[in-house]
Amino acid sequence: MKKRKLPSLGAGSMADVAFLLLIFFLVTTTIQTDTGLNVVLPVWSENNNPIIWEDQNVLSILINADNELMVEGNKEELSNLKSRTEQLVLKEAESPRKAIVSLQNHTGTSYNKYLLVYNEIKAAYHKIWDDAAVRKFGQHYDDLMAQLQGEIRRDYPLVISETEPSTVAMRQ
Repeated sequence: MKKRKLPSLGAGSMADVAFLLLIFFLVTTTIQTDTGLNVVLPVWSENNNPIIWEDQNVLSILINADNELMVEGNKEELSNLKSRTEQLVLKEAESPRKAIVSLQNHTGTSYNKYLLVYNEIKAAYHKIWDDAAVRKFGQHYDDLMAQLQGEIRRDYPLVISETEPSTVAMRQ
């Protein structure tokens, strides 16, 4: 029997196939983008002296393991949080610059509930900033130049104090 010579595959065609597979996987795979909260952290300081603040300047918000919202020790609906935050900043605090929102959650709190609460706090401040911008400059906050936005934010700074999540159930 005669030996047949098998045709050899060229290195060029192997490289083409590898390249096509690479392109295929690059096109068909999705790249996961990171999501999260865009928060500017304060400048690190070695000074660990406790900060003392007046209770009238603080809005205490707790989220328990059952995802129930407690504001100043009382159960509260999420829909009321925005107005409660505005009330603290504009009326109850000594001045808007001294207003602090204290946020604490339980280790069993769902991430979604935490984000909803955080979003309501931010929405309250955005409304405050927008109202102040219209009063002061006659324009909406988002339409202002960065320098003027900074001026509004200096007058109404967003200060959220977050404590470590608690493992103890919070009861009314």
